[in-house]
Amino acid sequence: MSVHWLFGDQLGPAFTAPESDGPPPGATVVMIESRSVFRRRRFHRAKAHLILSAMRHRAAELGDRVVYVKADSYREGLRRAVGRSPVTVRHPTSRAAAALAASLGNVTVLPQRGFLVSREEFSAWAATHEHAGLRLEQFYRHVRREHDLLMDGGEPAGGRWNLDHDNRQPPPRGARTLGAPAPYRPREDDIDSEVRHDLDRWERAGDVSFVGRDGPRLFPADRRQALAALRRFVDHRLAGFGAHEDAMLAGDPFLSHSLLSSSLNLGLLDPAECVEQAEAAWRAGKAPLNSVEGFVRQIAGWREYVWHLYWHFGEDYRTSNELGHTAPLPSWWNELDADAVTARCLSVALRQVRDTGWAHHIQRLMVLGSYALQRGWDPAAVTDWFHRSFVDGYDWVMLPNVLGMSQYADGGRMTTKPYTSGGAYIDRMSDLCGSCRYRPDRRVGDDACPFSAGYWAFLHRHRGRLAHNARTAGPVGGLDRLADLPELLRQEDDRGETAP
Repeated sequence: MSVHWLFGDQLGPAFTAPESDGPPPGATVVMIESRSVFRRRRFHRAKAHLILSAMRHRAAELGDRVVYVKADSYREGLRRAVGRSPVTVRHPTSRAAAALAASLGNVTVLPQRGFLVSREEFSAWAATHEHAGLRLEQFYRHVRREHDLLMDGGEPAGGRWNLDHDNRQPPPRGARTLGAPAPYRPREDDIDSEVRHDLDRWERAGDVSFVGRDGPRLFPADRRQALAALRRFVDHRLAGFGAHEDAMLAGDPFLSHSLLSSSLNLGLLDPAECVEQAEAAWRAGKAPLNSVEGFVRQIAGWREYVWHLYWHFGEDYRTSNELGHTAPLPSWWNELDADAVTARCLSVALRQVRDTGWAHHIQRLMVLGSYALQRGWDPAAVTDWFHRSFVDGYDWVMLPNVLGMSQYADGGRMTTKPYTSGGAYIDRMSDLCGSCRYRPDRRVGDDACPFSAGYWAFLHRHRGRLAHNARTAGPVGGLDRLADLPELLRQEDDRGETAP
């Protein structure tokens, strides 16, 4: 009997396809629901719900072909399911899971699925670019060329590789929403009710603990729903995505974003079908190039880049802390207590995370991540928080994204500068500052914006390092022109763990 093991983020058809390097047709499929996963970390309740719902939906699809085991650990579940019989599994997505599979003598690891670029292809590319730094832009161009994405012959469609300049517009003045058609919304079913009942029971028993709210499920839990969400985005929302993809509006949390990241990261969607459908929409005249390029860049560029850097940088990358940040995360942050926060941009972003387990990339980077960076919080703890609190958060996703890009803890191996700013950037890109008690142009006093003050305090704290970075030397030089710098530094020291 042939047996194939599916992890909970390998739920699409590509992971059981009987290809030349895949499991035999009709192989028995083992799925293990491990309670220890939820004991080890305090996950967002909506994330736990989505993962368990997606696993149980996949098991229902597989029917009699699946052996579904509920156990304390993967090791125990596999032993109960197959004993020491031979098992195959697709390459796991975390180092811990890969190490577990390697430690089990009866498990054969098959090549990865769920990504465009193989480990071998990335290694070959990295070998020729390591000397100049493994930068996203060069990798993205490589992927476009090698996989014939948005190409006209040997040239990029439209004559430019990068349309970011067209995709950084602030929201329309006075607009409360972008007016985009609503995203796809799945319907819950009996499996969701069963999952919610189990999570309630586990919490009452004190076996696990969660943060955040588990409202009606917002994200797909099976292949059919994921395909419907992709169609809804491509047909109705993609056209308006690009120009305002970096914008923030308090009354429009989803804007024109795809909301497909959790489906991709669960394996319900394949990146190739996502980018190919987007390109087809542009070639059919249904979406402008800037929107399609922005979406393709997110999936074929950034997502692939992050996946491969996770493996390429090695396990030691996890402990990177080049800025020496060690401050603990405050309780209001850990508890997602948005109501304790006065600063409107931070409160809105934290509330979205609390209520949905999701916020878009600028809220993650330039609001949540920037605030943590400015306060000098421990980057490992910040990374763990993002991993636990977001429905699309996995170890491979958050380690490079948060520790590398957001917290600059790797000292520039991923990015050329720290991504942080004062309140002026948030004011320009959102409607969040107008009714906030803090003023983005004030850095000292009762109405000083915590981002404006925090920005200058951060530059001062790392003046020696950042003065030698071509992209930050100018702002660092501005420190000497701040007559109120001593007062600002005292103010930020006094802030401590208090919610702004």
